Amino acid sequence: MANHEESNPLLPNQEEEKQEETKTKDIEKKSTATAKNGGDPVPAAVPIGWTADGLPVGEHMMQRAQWDSGIFSCLGRNDEFCGSDLEVCLLGSMAPCVLFGSNAERVGSAPGTFANHCLPYTGLYLLGNSFFGWNCLAPWFSYPVRTAIRRKFNLEGNCKAECCGVSLDFMVDEAHREQCETACDFATHVFCHPCALCQEGREIRRRIPHPGFNTNQPPVFVMIPPGGQTMGRPA
Repeated sequence: MANHEESNPLLPNQEEEKQEETKTKDIEKKSTATAKNGGDPVPAAVPIGWTADGLPVGEHMMQRAQWDSGIFSCLGRNDEFCGSDLEVCLLGSMAPCVLFGSNAERVGSAPGTFANHCLPYTGLYLLGNSFFGWNCLAPWFSYPVRTAIRRKFNLEGNCKAECCGVSLDFMVDEAHREQCETACDFATHVFCHPCALCQEGREIRRRIPHPGFNTNQPPVFVMIPPGGQTMGRPA
């Protein structure tokens, strides 16, 4: 009879689970040892990055994407979206309420999103220009859409390295960093409101392209059935 000295080999899934358990035990041992020596315990996991719903996620979302265009690139660039960029620039300059409603609608994609954002924005726009001489009230209503866009596509905030002259590198907690970047979103809308709306519009149209500007769609062929055929009598 064969010797049963060797243990049964583990399946690939079981090996991965065993490795994860070993890593977890090592982290717990290090944390316990550090706490006994008088130091702070080592956290098992640090949330890095944000999901579309604004929830922290793990290490695989650490790398954030960059905005496709700068905040002052209002005229866009020479590519297939050039016409769309010019349209965004005109809307942001002459009808910001329409551009803001369109941005919110394409991000939220819920029924009535355009009207629920465009109409209140228009009211705040008129009040700000009537009583204060400039559009100072609408940014308070519009900046959360910029935060939603940034979280949805996992984009870098405007305060990538510094916020109000204070470095953000010391912020290990992602929640505090997100609060600071949200404040920067608000400041961007207050001081550069038309440019912020245009940048958001360009970003959305590149990531969620309008059907009229989507050049990557496969061609559609229409099949026309042949007409009815009849049997003719020979002459």
